[in-house]
Amino acid sequence: MDKQKLIRIVDRFAGLRIVVWGDLILDEHLYGTTRRISREAPVLILNYRDLEHSLGGAGNSLQNLKSLGAFPIPVGVIGRDEAGKKILSILRSKKMATEWIYQEKSYRTPLKTRILAGEDNTRKQQILRIDRDGSVPDDAALKRWLRKALGLLTKDCPALLISDYNYDTVKEDIYAEVLRTTGKNKVPITVDSRFRLLSFKGATVATPNEPEVEEALGIEIAGRDEPLRKAAGRILKKLRSSALLVTRGSRGMTLFEKGRPPFAIPIHGTTDIVDVTGAGDTVISVFTLALAAGGSFREAAELANRAGGIVVMKKGAATLTPRELKQAILS
Repeated sequence: MDKQKLIRIVDRFAGLRIVVWGDLILDEHLYGTTRRISREAPVLILNYRDLEHSLGGAGNSLQNLKSLGAFPIPVGVIGRDEAGKKILSILRSKKMATEWIYQEKSYRTPLKTRILAGEDNTRKQQILRIDRDGSVPDDAALKRWLRKALGLLTKDCPALLISDYNYDTVKEDIYAEVLRTTGKNKVPITVDSRFRLLSFKGATVATPNEPEVEEALGIEIAGRDEPLRKAAGRILKKLRSSALLVTRGSRGMTLFEKGRPPFAIPIHGTTDIVDVTGAGDTVISVFTLALAAGGSFREAAELANRAGGIVVMKKGAATLTPRELKQAILS
C-alpha cells in the first residue's frame, strides 16, 4: 500500500461533513476506593471519590470524527431528562452540532453507569455496571422530524455513518427512504450495528466484529478463516453491499469485496492490548472518512486497521488525531 497516498487521504479528512445517525448514550463512571467488607452483607464498601460523564454509543463515533478533523453532524434522539441534558452539554463543550437532535419527553435517555473501585494507589477495576435503557418510540412527529433531518443533511454530505446500538433511533422504514436518496446522490452508507446487522440491506459497507457475524447467522466461526469467508459471502449477498469489513481482535481484520479475494490485514502494532472499549467506533469512523475522502475500500481498511491499533493501546473509549494516524502509517 502506498504510504504517501494514505497520508494524502488523511489530509483530506479535515472539514468533511459526516452525518452520524444513531443511538446517543450517556456513559457514567463512578470511582471509589475499597478497604473493607460490609457487616450487613458480604459486599464491598465503596468510598466515593469522583463521578465522570462521557458520550457513549454513536457519541464515540462523533468524538472520533471530530478528533480527526472532520465536522460530524449527529442525528439522534434523547429524552427530556438529566442524561439527555448532559449529552447536549458535552456535545456543545466539544463544539459539535446539536440542532438535529430530537428531544422526546416520553423517552428515557440510555445511561450506563460503571462503578470502578480499588485502593488509593492502584488502577481502578470495574466491579459493577448498571444500565438504564430506553427504546425510541414510533412517534409520528418524531419520525417526520427524522425524515426531514436526514433528507436535508444527506443531500450534500460525502457519507452517512449509522451507529446502531438497538435503541431504535434508526428506524428501518426511514432507513429504506434514506437509502433511495443517498443512492441517487451516490453517498456511501457505512453501518455498525450491534444486533441488527442484516436489517441494513443496501448499505455500502458494514463493519461487524466476528461475534456479530456469528450472531447474525447463528453459526460458530471460532477464529477460523474458511468459515468466516463463507459467512462473509452470505452476509454480502443478504445485504447486497459492496463490501464487508470484519474486525477480528488480535487477528486484525479482513475486508471482503464482491468479485475479489479476501484482504486480510494483521493487527497493527503490539498484541498486548490495553482496552478494546470503543475500538469498533474508531474503525468505522476512519473507514467512513477514508471513503468520503476518495479512498478505496482497501485503503480505507488499511487506515481503519492502523487507527484501531492506536486506540486499543489507550484506556477507555479513546480517540486519535491525524498526526497519530500518520505516524502509524509511516511506522
